[in-house]
Amino acid sequence: MLREQINKISKKQKAEILARAQDWMRNNIIDQHIKNTKKLSSLDELTINPFLWAYLANFYCGNSSAESKAVVAILPRILGTSIATTFGTAMQSFITTVMDESYGSGIKGIDIEYIDCVDGRKKYCQVKSGPQALNRDDVKTISDHFKDLKNLARTNHLPLQTNDMVFGLLYGEKGEENSFVKELANDYTVFMGQEFWFRMTGDKNFYRDLINSMSEVAEEVDSRAIIEDTISKLADDIKKREIK
Repeated sequence: MLREQINKISKKQKAEILARAQDWMRNNIIDQHIKNTKKLSSLDELTINPFLWAYLANFYCGNSSAESKAVVAILPRILGTSIATTFGTAMQSFITTVMDESYGSGIKGIDIEYIDCVDGRKKYCQVKSGPQALNRDDVKTISDHFKDLKNLARTNHLPLQTNDMVFGLLYGEKGEENSFVKELANDYTVFMGQEFWFRMTGDKNFYRDLINSMSEVAEEVDSRAIIEDTISKLADDIKKREIK
């Protein structure tokens, strides 16, 4: 389905997107998270800080047994870095694969293009997941892509204005952004969370409804048995290697 160039999605379009978002959550986020969790049954898949390992095991579990070491090695990965990486990578393509392929951009360095519901102008947008997603190198990379867009606009006589170049954060609220996002905002427009989704869809409730839709899928998930099995296998690997 190609999205018509209108400023607001219809109720039917929204319902279809939210339904597809739930399937996407199951197939792209949850399934991949489970696969990544199972991989952690071997020390070969983990980077351990040997100076802190025993301390963290005692801090969290009260002892430094192989099982306790396995727990503190696995939990930060499956509840932090693993799912954050999976989500961040997948969400960058969410808009063009789940919402509508017409949001995709053929311009190098630009992730999506859309008609802004407030000013009616086409926006050329680079997307990251959340307010802490940028680092120092990202600021230069994003700025360079926008500079390339400016040059392309001059060459092809595109009606480009400075505020047509947008950096979008898929979640977050004002005040949560890190210093690198703030630095980028000195030169370019930054839309975050609710404002980002509203500008693109024309629906002020889309952001919250999308969160709620994906949260409904979370109610289906109980991976305790998988986690416990992975911890047990990792503990066996620790014992086998006689790591203390």
